[in-house]
Amino acid sequence: MKTLYFATAGESDATRASLALRLCVNGSVEAGQETAVVLAGDATELLSEETANRIEGVGVPPVRELLAKLFEHRVPLYV
Repeated sequence: MKTLYFATAGESDATRASLALRLCVNGSVEAGQETAVVLAGDATELLSEETANRIEGVGVPPVRELLAKLFEHRVPLYV
């Protein structure tokens, strides 16, 4: 199965910004599916290391950890 996740939220909504990343790395990647993430609009803020290090949503891992897993598993990231 191939899955493409779209993230559109940024720092102003930390939980929503984390959801697509979480579903991708803790769902599709762990299930062995081919996947990718598109960062659009405010979600492009997540590429700033400073911003990514401080975003922590409610009930989801910090963005820095999710991005690290994306990079570790070589998941394509489109902006």
